[in-house]
Amino acid sequence: MRIIEDPLRHPAVLALIAEHLADMHATSPPESIHALEVDALRADNITLWTAWDNEGKDALLLGCAALKTLSPAELEIKTMRVTAAARGRGVGRRLLEHLLEQARARGARRLSLETGVEDYFAAARRLYQRAGFVECPPFGTYREDPNSVFMRREI
Repeated sequence: MRIIEDPLRHPAVLALIAEHLADMHATSPPESIHALEVDALRADNITLWTAWDNEGKDALLLGCAALKTLSPAELEIKTMRVTAAARGRGVGRRLLEHLLEQARARGARRLSLETGVEDYFAAARRLYQRAGFVECPPFGTYREDPNSVFMRREI
């Protein structure tokens, strides 16, 4: 598996982001959807990485994950998504490890995230808990939301 910083141009990446957004709209109330559209993911304070199996024309997209800079000390995980075909293969864990490595390299002291409370998000919450994330109050511009779980990990 190789993980690369991604410019958000490849059709498979754009399709995965669209699938992610569609699933968020299918599983969460509109006021509780914090997933970002492609244009928002291209902001200067966000970096997106994609995970690939193989290289060249035979490359198969496995997943993506992004970091949003909230401050020099705090980064937020955004758009963590693994393709349906790659689930159960450790792709999410490897992407999360990559985000932690990137956060450390940037000198951040905290990595935070928001995810859903619905059963759909249970696997993601377990992944984050196993990686040392704990529930916390809302951060950044988030507000209390009965449909959101806020988590953070000190680095």
